[in-house]
Amino acid sequence: MHHKLTITLDAPIYHGLHTVIGRGNISNFIEKIVAPYVLRSKLANEYKKMAQDKNREKDAAEWIENLTSDHSD
Repeated sequence: MHHKLTITLDAPIYHGLHTVIGRGNISNFIEKIVAPYVLRSKLANEYKKMAQDKNREKDAAEWIENLTSDHSD
């Protein structure tokens, strides 16, 4: 369910949103940016799901290992 929210923005930001994001996409744009800050439990659950993905974790560990081995003193 969606709810309507009225916010006030400075004119350059307002016009920039319309120019860059597009009139019909502003709500989705703002929702995606704000969600991690207000839905922390959802974010934590997503991190847990990522950590349970063994292939992703293996790939990430290999990537980190390659980054650190490329560094020489």
